[in-house]
Amino acid sequence: MHSYHQPLPPIARAPYPDEIAGAAAIFDPALLKAARHIYRTYYEVHPDDMQRPMGVAINRKSRRGKLIFSGPPVLLPSECFVPLEQIEPDIH
Repeated sequence: MHSYHQPLPPIARAPYPDEIAGAAAIFDPALLKAARHIYRTYYEVHPDDMQRPMGVAINRKSRRGKLIFSGPPVLLPSECFVPLEQIEPDIH
């Protein structure tokens, strides 16, 4: 029996902002605020979820985004990645 699914390699750490295309925009305070809101809303709705995200992929214009749990994230040209270290710097 052949398996076509190869296991994914483990992720040792979240990528640094300069390693991800679109990450330069994370210094925009409005994007950081939106990413924090997305992150906190997720944990208000899912308080028992123990999996920690790597960060948030967020659209620079609409401010809509989603949590990224495995990576590296694949971003659209209008998106940037805000790593968890930027969203919650006090927990690192």
